Amino acid sequence: MQQHNPEQAAALRLATGSHDFQTLHEIVAKARQNLNQNDWDYIVGAAETETTMRRNRLAIDQLAFRPRVLRDVSKIDPSVEVLGHKIRIPVFFAPVGSLECFHPEAAADIVRGAGAFGAGHMLSSVCEPGLEKVAEAAPDALRFYQLYVRGDAAWVDDYVRRAIDKGYAAFCLTVDTAIYSRRERDIAKRHIVRGRRKASGREYQAALDWGTVERIKKNFKIPLAIKGIATAEDAKIAVEHGVDYVYVSNHGGRQLDHGRGSIDVLPEVVAAVGGNAKVMVDGGFARGTDIVKAIAAGAHLVGLGRLQCYALGAGGAEAVVRLLELLEDEVQRCLGLLGVTKLAELDKSYLHAAPSVREPHVFSAFPLKTIDDWRY
Repeated sequence: MQQHNPEQAAALRLATGSHDFQTLHEIVAKARQNLNQNDWDYIVGAAETETTMRRNRLAIDQLAFRPRVLRDVSKIDPSVEVLGHKIRIPVFFAPVGSLECFHPEAAADIVRGAGAFGAGHMLSSVCEPGLEKVAEAAPDALRFYQLYVRGDAAWVDDYVRRAIDKGYAAFCLTVDTAIYSRRERDIAKRHIVRGRRKASGREYQAALDWGTVERIKKNFKIPLAIKGIATAEDAKIAVEHGVDYVYVSNHGGRQLDHGRGSIDVLPEVVAAVGGNAKVMVDGGFARGTDIVKAIAAGAHLVGLGRLQCYALGAGGAEAVVRLLELLEDEVQRCLGLLGVTKLAELDKSYLHAAPSVREPHVFSAFPLKTIDDWRY
């Protein structure tokens, strides 16, 4: 079982002064200071009108807590066990392509930070330095591998075998990118993100169907996740095909515009799965309270997309560790104030629908800064 390495984590923090970050706001601000406008827009942007991205935040913000009191919360443990690994909080870094835009070590630095702290990491197949080198960067970390299909059945199967050989705990297919979206921040500037310059074979992703899921489950002994589930109907089909992790995601609002917020989708997917698979979710989660809401709504693991980009841009693996430490602190405080000591004690009785108090925005989780401050 994986154990986090506090000495390694402390060394990473001290190496560049990342221990000086006292709030998540400061990590985001440092990333904005370090990154050029094109790379910044790649992080914060979404598809077309960016409505789905805003709904991710709106859906989270429209959930209030129902705390319980007079319970012994002197000892709080937010850790979970996942596929033989104990992680300190129920989070993983969601697959993000082209992380090399933000730091030369790209996904290798993300997985080093995740491994040093004790969190999960899912590698995108369109991110450097690739499957093997990322595995070598943190061989003992909880690692998932996510694939965009760019070839035939033999091509896919080769990636599954390589992931198994390199100790990835699960394999993931992304299924919400049959058609590539219009990301107008990039289009308007005629900016092509680095990883897309060499992209080819998208016709295979467009042709992807449940037959590929069935073949992988039949031929390989590795847990399988399907990323991009947005309805109860597809969640049921995934379970019928033996999928181990149903991954609720709208690609951070970067694919279908005018979709629902991920946490709005979560209850119907959890009900449809009926305990026959684990449920992962991403989409706008940026604070410890967001993570707790997702777990209370039925998720087992929460994916962090944009947050890892901010940390990578702010200071590489050192800032990744500090980001996770701050999130852990927020999660622990939230649990204690809700009157629970373990994540397993959470359920939907701790949540209540309520109006949002601010306009939804990619930065609405960071109200100490205005949009103008971020030069959005």
